[in-house]
Amino acid sequence: MSHSSGSSGNFVASILDFILRLLGAPKPTPAPTPPQPVAPPDNTTEPVRIVTSRLLLVVYDPIMDQAGTKLSQLMNWNDPDTLANGFIQDILETSGGNARFQIVQRVELNEFPALTDGFRYDPKGYLNVVKGGQPPHQPGTVDYTAILTGLNVLPRIAQRDIDEVWLMGFPQAGFYESAMGGAGAFWCNSDPLAGTAGCERKFVIMGFSYERGPGEMVHSFGHRVESILAQVFNCQDFITWAYKPDRAPATVNPNLNPFERFLCFDQIAPGNAGLGTIHYAPNSAKDYDYNNPRKVMSSCDDWLNFPNFQNNVRQVNADEWGNGNLHVLHKWWLKHLPKVAGRTGGVVNNWWQYIMDPNLINL
Repeated sequence: MSHSSGSSGNFVASILDFILRLLGAPKPTPAPTPPQPVAPPDNTTEPVRIVTSRLLLVVYDPIMDQAGTKLSQLMNWNDPDTLANGFIQDILETSGGNARFQIVQRVELNEFPALTDGFRYDPKGYLNVVKGGQPPHQPGTVDYTAILTGLNVLPRIAQRDIDEVWLMGFPQAGFYESAMGGAGAFWCNSDPLAGTAGCERKFVIMGFSYERGPGEMVHSFGHRVESILAQVFNCQDFITWAYKPDRAPATVNPNLNPFERFLCFDQIAPGNAGLGTIHYAPNSAKDYDYNNPRKVMSSCDDWLNFPNFQNNVRQVNADEWGNGNLHVLHKWWLKHLPKVAGRTGGVVNNWWQYIMDPNLINL
């Protein structure tokens, strides 16, 4: 009588199993499933992680004439290096020393970067735009792929040679205030950078203009903070709603996570303002209403007690944040971000580590 190969195999396996049981051999057990990573439990002692981000600073400052005059000099705009170094100090100060930027390479390029359709300004055409003689070129967004390729950014990020990139340019350079690339990149005040998912580490590219000042740099960084912490606390919808002038519903619901409470301003949380958003101070009536004298109740001081709130609430107005001075306002906002030891609700009490390194989210 013949057997199929399957039946024969089963017969042999049964005989072997029978013999092994006679000899007292234990029956083989399947390999255990590897344990899934679990976030550390809430505590008050987990040390604050100081994060140092290694920067590639790229300065676009094209030469505009045969005398070798750079654009920043010709227009009497700010010195790019003074701005960059001042901003590094601002972040060091407002984070209480927990967030540190280190320029590991500075590249200065004598060129106007290519926009997404390949167009590049030349000195004459650019000056004509700046002086109002012709409209800016459209599309107006820079070609990020060309920048990443030309500066070999993705391999350098993957090798941990650098952690992020700062682009320093001029009006119409086409930079986003901030953008994120790499595997798992998410909204960072702009869509994730296309063509970067092959890089295993997430990274941020900041876009600054030396035509503007320190206040605008901190403003741009503030939007990065909002985007990254929205990812940590899963509340991007809340920020989108808070920024709308015609909100529905008009005010917050009572069940807010810590970052949503931090972002509250009086218009959406009457009598319960926190620090506000980057566009809305605690007493703002509209976008960029930074110099409003109206007094409102705010828990701003209590955020310095996080996570052990003391119900420390008082009246505040624009006197608190420099009466509309953009630099003072946004540094005031950043200084109130939690930056202490421990973990609450699965999130470290030093929010700065996520802001500096989005790869630390969910760890």
